[in-house]
Formats: sequence, structure tokens, C-alpha cells
Amino acid sequence: MSKNIGPNPMDIYPNENIKSVCFIKNTIKNTNIQVGDYTYYSDENGCEDFEKRVTHHYDFVGDKLIIGKFCAIASGVEFIMNGANHRMNSVTTYPFNIMGNGWEKATPTLEDLPYNGDTIVGNDVWIGQNVTILAGVKIGDGAIVAANSVVTKDVPPYHIVGGNPSKLIRKRFDDSLIEYLLELKWWDWSREKIFSNLEILCSADLENIKNIK
Repeated sequence: MSKNIGPNPMDIYPNENIKSVCFIKNTIKNTNIQVGDYTYYSDENGCEDFEKRVTHHYDFVGDKLIIGKFCAIASGVEFIMNGANHRMNSVTTYPFNIMGNGWEKATPTLEDLPYNGDTIVGNDVWIGQNVTILAGVKIGDGAIVAANSVVTKDVPPYHIVGGNPSKLIRKRFDDSLIEYLLELKWWDWSREKIFSNLEILCSADLENIKNIK
């Protein structure tokens, strides 16, 4: 592929001079983690190890982490999957069964454990450093999650959230522009179209987006 219209989405390192940034799609092996093109993880201690940031992710539970295209994920992020949940409908939440030595007789069934479904991150989402995202959360396209946040609830498209637990800070744009962008879906454009409209995509004059080629 020509380097003149952007990096190869199949490369691990989009820029060979920056080894702390990886395209996640090309580093993961777990089939229950699905990531779109150009989404990157940044970590000076090993961006190739993004999979380690997805914890309590057990095959027998079956939940998925689904991340869209063009997301920016900073170091220290953690996705806590459904396997972290303890039984809550009994006197104690203590997991006796995993200690063995006879205690396994109290092994819960999957139906006994809280299950919040798949964790889904949309397209063009920016997740700041040291963010924790709980199982089953849905983060909409274009959202921003502030550093050190704990995301316990769904985040609407093009909204900014932050805090522990995270709360809405503000919308990024007015409703009409948000609606326009959700219909535009620029992240699904060809490499050529993205390249030819880079200046518009990166312009602070938001009306320019309506002048796409």
C-alpha cells in the first residue's frame, strides 16, 4: 500500500519511529476481542500487550469486547469483563469455590452471577490514561472519556464523561451536528477519501465538515 495516503492498517506499528503506539487489531489473539482498523493503544511499557488490559475475560463466560475504528486508547486503561463478577444474591459474595479443598461444592452456575453483556466501544472514541471500563458498558461514537475515570454506565455519542463514577461533563457538539456526524460515518470512508479530507476532519471550523468531497 502506498504510504502517501496514510499508514497500512495491517501494520502493528503505524509509525516505525514510535514503538509505543500499536494498531490493536494486529496484536490481539483472543477471538472474543474485536477491534476495527486504525484503533491504537499507546503504552511505552508495551503497546503490543493490550490484551493484558482486558481482565477477567474467560471463554466460558462468552462475553466480547468490541471496539470500533479510529479509537485512541491511552496507557493504563483496563476493561473489566463479566468474569470479575461475584454472586450477589446470597449471604456472602466470597468465591469459596475457587479456593478448592472441598469448597468447590459451592461453585455457582453462570445464572447465579451478574452478567452485563458485551462491552462495546464505538468509532472515533478517545479514552484517556488509567480509565477503567466495567463489563457491559456501551460507549458511543465520538465520545471522550477523561483520564482516571471509572465508567459504570453507557456513554452517549459525542459526549464527554469523567470522574469516579464517570458523569456527563458536556456534549462535544450541538444535536444537529452530532446527528450529521452519526449519519456521515467518516470512519467507514476509503483510505483515499479520508486522505483527501484530512484538513476538513481536523479543522476547528466545524461547518467545514459539510463541504466534504
